[in-house]
Amino acid sequence: MPVKKLIQFLDENKVKYITIRHSSAFTAQEIAAKAHISGKELAKTVMIKIEGKMAMAVLPASFIIDFGSLTLIFGTPNVTLATEHEFKDLFPDCELGAMPPFGNLYDMEVYVAEPLSQDKEIAFNAGSHTDLIRIGYKDFEQLVKPRIFKFSWKPDSLPGDPSERWQDDL
Repeated sequence: MPVKKLIQFLDENKVKYITIRHSSAFTAQEIAAKAHISGKELAKTVMIKIEGKMAMAVLPASFIIDFGSLTLIFGTPNVTLATEHEFKDLFPDCELGAMPPFGNLYDMEVYVAEPLSQDKEIAFNAGSHTDLIRIGYKDFEQLVKPRIFKFSWKPDSLPGDPSERWQDDL
């Protein structure tokens, strides 16, 4: 069942959404396949720490984070992937690893990878490993007010210099 807090928030803000139920899946690519959604339109939420402060990095399921870019963006080498142990208690209404990309509901910053911001609609975990919500990207942006940066790349794209990995043409 989708997170009640999220559904209430979307309803209060009169945002149109679709809920999608699928068989249990844990990786973003597996979820995209089971829900018949493009890996570019499925937004995965990755928990990161910037100078020890928890934040959400949201990117297309088919992309990965370039931590080198994040260290340049934030001007610190202290940008790391958070462990499940470090964030499990921050989302008491969600299954571990299935939190929606609404950091504003959990008092944390949200950073979106630029390719995701180009999508008309996005789908994301709705608090469980069996539920997704699909909304217009512009609605998501208006509600969450994320900061948008270039910090991701597609693994099957250019394998060389990280500065050549940007997927601006997607």
